[in-house]
Amino acid sequence: MISLYFCSRYSTNNKLPDGGQIIIGGRRQFNYEFYPKTEATAKNTYSLPFLVQTNEPRIENNLYPFVFLNVDGNLFIFANNRAILFNYTNNVVVKTFPQIPGGDPRSYPSSGSAVLLPLRNLHGAVLEAEVLVCGGAPKGSFEQASKGHFIGALNTCARVKVTDPNPNWVMETMPDGRVMSDMVMLPDGNVLIVNGAGSGTAGWRFGRNPALNPIIYKTYSPLGSRFELQNPSSIPRMYHSTAVLVRDGRVLVAGSNPNVYYNFTNVLFPTELSMEAFSPSYLEPAFDNVRPRIVSPASQSQIMYGQMLELQFQVNGTLSRNLVLVTMLSPPFTTHSYSMNQRVLVLEPKSVTNVSETMYQVEVTTPGSPILAPPGFYLVFVVHQDIPSEGIWVHIH
Repeated sequence: MISLYFCSRYSTNNKLPDGGQIIIGGRRQFNYEFYPKTEATAKNTYSLPFLVQTNEPRIENNLYPFVFLNVDGNLFIFANNRAILFNYTNNVVVKTFPQIPGGDPRSYPSSGSAVLLPLRNLHGAVLEAEVLVCGGAPKGSFEQASKGHFIGALNTCARVKVTDPNPNWVMETMPDGRVMSDMVMLPDGNVLIVNGAGSGTAGWRFGRNPALNPIIYKTYSPLGSRFELQNPSSIPRMYHSTAVLVRDGRVLVAGSNPNVYYNFTNVLFPTELSMEAFSPSYLEPAFDNVRPRIVSPASQSQIMYGQMLELQFQVNGTLSRNLVLVTMLSPPFTTHSYSMNQRVLVLEPKSVTNVSETMYQVEVTTPGSPILAPPGFYLVFVVHQDIPSEGIWVHIH
């Protein structure tokens, strides 16, 4: 079944624990609403003053706000250079985060990108949630680009622990500046940063210096050693480009339409209709001996919250039982450098046992609440020594 959502331009949709959607912001929309409507949410829109406070009227530098469902059921909302934790049920801001260091805007049209880093320890331990915001265009870039001056993009990322009682942003430096890049969560818990430009901003013909080298952000590595530059593409992918993870662990990369129309000639950066597949290093043949292959359950299986889930998988080489994890990834909706509803849950094994010489069974507990994993489809991977299997689809409800 395909569901279509029609809402204001440049707004963010985020899935809620009840399976519905909250629609936040948009052009000249300083409010939020719910879809589908219920008796309790029948009012068309609800005011969100935070969107007024972060708005720059001439630029509207808070469109496509970065929104993530926190582990306490509240929403982390980032717009321009600020963030709040928001109780959407009671229309109350429950926490205000410090301004991002440097004060530069990160949301559209400055168009950095953001991800909720993997949620771990889902069977008993206290959950922590962290958000990573990377790149963007410095303050004033949009106005300067409209005059033909293209300012270098920001080369910093900022990481904050949303669940910390006294949260602060921790700054990191990327190998190069990026605006309009896409951030894709990978099944090993790392982040792919791909596409975008080295200068300019979002908007028609406002990007320059294509960012051709993808970057891997190593989530669990020590501060200062998390970025790894990858082999380049030869195709510029800037405004209106996109990237999405697929079942076999590759990332499909597509698009780029920096022009008002579909222009293929006589423009600096032609409209691009081709697609590429980026293969992370975990797909290299050298890792075939430790790569898991899920045998059961079958793809499209139904699972419940808080149930014991048994996955049988094969490994041709020697299994390191203490290096086995299961990850669940939600399929996002991606537009304008932001993947809405992107979410990774790490399910740590209760046990890993032998079924035969090369067949094993791992037992994990599925997320215990739709706050952790809103109902719907997820890709499930078995990860062994940081090498993921091909994913299977499951439907949790």
